[in-house]
Amino acid sequence: MGIAAMLGTSIKRREDPRLITGQATYVDDIKLLGMLHMAVLRSPYGHARINSINTQPALDHPGVVAVYTAADLKGKVANIAVAVPLGHIANGMGTRGPLAEGKVRFYGDPVAVVIADNPYTARDAIDLIEVDYEPLPAAVDVEKAMQPDAPLLYEEFGTNIAHSIHPPSEEMDKIFEQTKANGGVVVKTRIVNQRLAPVSMETRGVVAEYRKSDKTLTVWSSSQIPHLLRNILASQVGLPQHQVRVIVPEVGGGFGSKLNVYPEEMVAAFATMQLGRPVKWIEDRSENLAVTVHGRDQVDYIEVAATKEGRVTGLKVHGISDLGSYSQLFTDVIMIAFGFPVACGSYDIPVHLSADVVFTNKAPTDAYRGAGRPEATYAVERAMDLVARELGKDPAEIRKINFIKPEQFPYKSSAGAVYDTGNYAPALEKAMQIIGYEQLRAEQAQKRAEGKLMGIGISSYIEICGFGPKGSAPVGLYESARMRVEQSGTVMVYTGASPHGQGEETTFAQIVAEEFTIPVENVLIMHGDTDSTPEGRGTYGSRTTAVGGSAVFNASQRLKEKMKQIASHMLEASPSDVELEDGKFSVAGSPQKAVSFAEVAATANLSNTLAPGIEPGLETTVFFEPDACVFPFGTHICAVEVDKDTGEATLMRFVAVDDCGRQLNPMIVQGQVHGGIAQGVGQAMWEEVVYGEDGQLLTATLMDYAMPIAKEFPQFELDHTVTLTPVNPLGVKGVGEAGTIGSTPAVAAAIADALDVPHVDMPFRAEKLWKVIHQK
Repeated sequence: MGIAAMLGTSIKRREDPRLITGQATYVDDIKLLGMLHMAVLRSPYGHARINSINTQPALDHPGVVAVYTAADLKGKVANIAVAVPLGHIANGMGTRGPLAEGKVRFYGDPVAVVIADNPYTARDAIDLIEVDYEPLPAAVDVEKAMQPDAPLLYEEFGTNIAHSIHPPSEEMDKIFEQTKANGGVVVKTRIVNQRLAPVSMETRGVVAEYRKSDKTLTVWSSSQIPHLLRNILASQVGLPQHQVRVIVPEVGGGFGSKLNVYPEEMVAAFATMQLGRPVKWIEDRSENLAVTVHGRDQVDYIEVAATKEGRVTGLKVHGISDLGSYSQLFTDVIMIAFGFPVACGSYDIPVHLSADVVFTNKAPTDAYRGAGRPEATYAVERAMDLVARELGKDPAEIRKINFIKPEQFPYKSSAGAVYDTGNYAPALEKAMQIIGYEQLRAEQAQKRAEGKLMGIGISSYIEICGFGPKGSAPVGLYESARMRVEQSGTVMVYTGASPHGQGEETTFAQIVAEEFTIPVENVLIMHGDTDSTPEGRGTYGSRTTAVGGSAVFNASQRLKEKMKQIASHMLEASPSDVELEDGKFSVAGSPQKAVSFAEVAATANLSNTLAPGIEPGLETTVFFEPDACVFPFGTHICAVEVDKDTGEATLMRFVAVDDCGRQLNPMIVQGQVHGGIAQGVGQAMWEEVVYGEDGQLLTATLMDYAMPIAKEFPQFELDHTVTLTPVNPLGVKGVGEAGTIGSTPAVAAAIADALDVPHVDMPFRAEKLWKVIHQK
């Protein structure tokens, strides 16, 4: 393999050796001199008033250093930040302080914290705190919570509805009426995206240390957003940003749940500033399931009209999003900002979108892998299947009829998004070819004749990602890269993005290695420390490579041009005649006249003979802010069998053909798709957060919350198409969430097909399917 062929090559991840040998450092590995430990007292009620709190018994316990309640933090620690407050949220509805004040609004709501010499003492002492609760009726069902007589989380607003969007529908109503008058069909249904727990392998954790000598606060956190965490935390505790440093070591999974600033980070920072000693808090698994943000929890009412030939003439979607109890960083815009733009899916169809965003007595929801896009995709893909069933046509045929055509790009959808590039039919056709679609349908017919239940499901998804277009958010969503070529020729790259397992330590190094034609081992990628990396916006929304990688690429280009100028002076040639290949700068047509990459680096850093006008050193900082988002896409097809006697569903085959533009490292792309499919299928088949009517969490352990395991999946059959994007210089689109977005509708379609019913709500557990079979 030549060095110049670095991009597009499946080299092993450079991160893996330290991760798989146990030599990586996570937050819980941080041990500081004099460190204290924090435990959190959490509400056992879903909704209750706090009449009084007596902390004295805990304070009297040996080894306890401090106990804090909301009263101790009032006026000293600000409320949790909300990125884009809408509706009543802009007026304070859903405001969350670091600890519950006045009343608790969900099971697990933090009420008080104990700071002690060791974690065991802290945990024991929280049981000594006496809280007088007055239980209140809970609003748990999101649709019931919208009713006038529902228990109110925020009484001063007189409603649980935080924000509503109900645009006029007269034009769409006319389309529906005309479609029916012309012999077409109209199909409607109610669908549910159940509440999910992200369940990252590493739970959340924070270590905070305040040094009074120089008034600096250092916070180690398992976070996806080091710079945003620093900026928000500084404002919350009243410090200037330069006195706050955030370090993100290894992160054992986030999936969006660590794209937040949590109460525990705020309280730990406050405690260390008060006590002058480091404070550590590590979340246990039950806390993780109860209080780390949940995902999804959306009810959609969909209505779709289509001609008798299968051309969709209109789609109505009314979404009801369950925010849980409080506003988090992106809570109230997940459906609207991330889901609405892709409500048309990969289809050239008109849509009408309306929404209600509602508070309930459950843990807050926020970004979870896909964040709004899986819900939107689920709605439009189920709509396509409903049309196919109503017309007696094949689901693949309906999709081909309605696809946006390649010549229509860039395409502005009726939902208002501008799709960069796409070519959807080849992905569908390749997936059908791989799975042997016609033979599979024949096999299905034969099994049905034998009384067996087999189903085939298709999902042709798109997603919006690579967030960062200018003017698309209240703050710039750029990414950055600081690059320095050392005098030895080693390239140091400091990225403002914060990769945590996706593989960018490898792919970013590949970008640099290819641009400089040097071995990838000579490139080091540094991230996660706000004191050494330039300002960035973090890792979420499948944006790290598309935006952060483009900053790295542009920095490489800038330094390469400077090195050519230095090399031209060394070679006594014009810069335009200097070429860089295989780690050497040479004169075009005279390859024997050359200087090595390392020699040019040494000259730049050490020599006093640089040409006039050339500054010493090889260092630059680049910020990249794209002009638009990118829209990856693909088709997933799966086959399932359902046991008539038990209702148990088995996934027999799963084919995924994804298009994320240029693939910098195909092996890493496949790994991302594998992980995404596992989570998407996990939602479809097993996972669900369940609350009782009183707001009690019923899935509080992994004995109750069903996580998929490897043996429950077939071998994923992956392939791809490549449609480059002009939005960034690398031609790449995101892939981190693709598997999650595309897989769930495919499984849902296969289950409905196997049972020969229009729709079944997830998760597809055996008991539910058995009831459907026998009721039918």
